[in-house]
Amino acid sequence: MADPHNASDAHAHDDYVRGSQEISEQAATFDLFMGLAKWGSLATSVAIVFLLLWFQPGGSFIAGAIAAFVVLVVGVLALRSKKH
Repeated sequence: MADPHNASDAHAHDDYVRGSQEISEQAATFDLFMGLAKWGSLATSVAIVFLLLWFQPGGSFIAGAIAAFVVLVVGVLALRSKKH
């Protein structure tokens, strides 16, 4: 049921050879997704820290901005691509 090939046709060959397809588009898409995921996560965490410290009872804009900046700097240092 899962095999769409006709078993009675002994001379049928697949055009696909394992490992022969060009995968540059898939690799580029994966790299783009991973980049957006990691930098988007950093942006989300910076925004959450900033807003949490700003709008908590007794919080301040300056404390939120400083903490968000620290998270941003540490995140950029941790997430930037390493030189080979």
